[in-house]
Amino acid sequence: MTTSPETESPRIRIGAAGSHGRGNLEGLREASRMGLDGMEVEFTYGVRLPPAAAEEAGCLADRLGLFLSVHAPYYINLASDESAKVAASRQRILASCHRAHLLGARDVVFHAGFYQGKPAARTYDLIRDQLETLQREIRRNGWRVVLCPETTGKPSQFGALEELQRLMEDTGCGLTVDFAHLYARQQGDIDYEALQQRLPQSFHAHFSGIEFTAKGEKKHIRASPAHFRPLARALLNHAKRVTLVCESPAPYKDAVMMKRILKETHAIAHKRKMRLQNRDRGNKEFTH
Repeated sequence: MTTSPETESPRIRIGAAGSHGRGNLEGLREASRMGLDGMEVEFTYGVRLPPAAAEEAGCLADRLGLFLSVHAPYYINLASDESAKVAASRQRILASCHRAHLLGARDVVFHAGFYQGKPAARTYDLIRDQLETLQREIRRNGWRVVLCPETTGKPSQFGALEELQRLMEDTGCGLTVDFAHLYARQQGDIDYEALQQRLPQSFHAHFSGIEFTAKGEKKHIRASPAHFRPLARALLNHAKRVTLVCESPAPYKDAVMMKRILKETHAIAHKRKMRLQNRDRGNKEFTH
């Protein structure tokens, strides 16, 4: 499907989190039918996708022209005081990376760990060391994936944007910017324009509505146009190259809404740019 520069931003891809009970193959078909750009495969409670099924889903995504990403299980804590839990966390991430490789998915998303009473600096060091171990194993296996730890929704969790940016610098990993989590961490006080200046030019991201308390994230809720428009404007203004996955309770419907808002916002910005160019051209002709 071709798109016009007046209506579409080719730099921002929007997809849905999970198959929403359809299974990966039907989830991909539904994403394609609804005009979405891809889907994030969720291993919420464990990596149970057989290798052959991962390859089949990857082939279908390729035929449909859809991206795939992977969310590793939630039972991960690379900073645990218990070595068995750290080893199990590593194994869950590596299993996710293996399936991502078979799927043709580049980005592997996960929540890295918890402070559990440890100083933030000590927690950071533990997680950094484990990421380096994981990356050596990924290179040894030749898997074409990128570890993308995610910003978290509670200040009590490891995963502030500053911590993940430092991990990127120290280990070369990627990151997942969950804008809803940042919104909850900051009690709804978020400046998307200023935030873009701190982010890399290309990154993986999540978005949804969110309820929060004084302690941070409470639960994900439906995304609304009014909530998404400021982010859409900021992403377009800064020409970011983003894969943006909707994690709302209705991820497919809300992802379609997000694509619509993005197109509308891009079209408005394009028309404004054309008007300014025509005005400047007219001023130059008048002066000559």
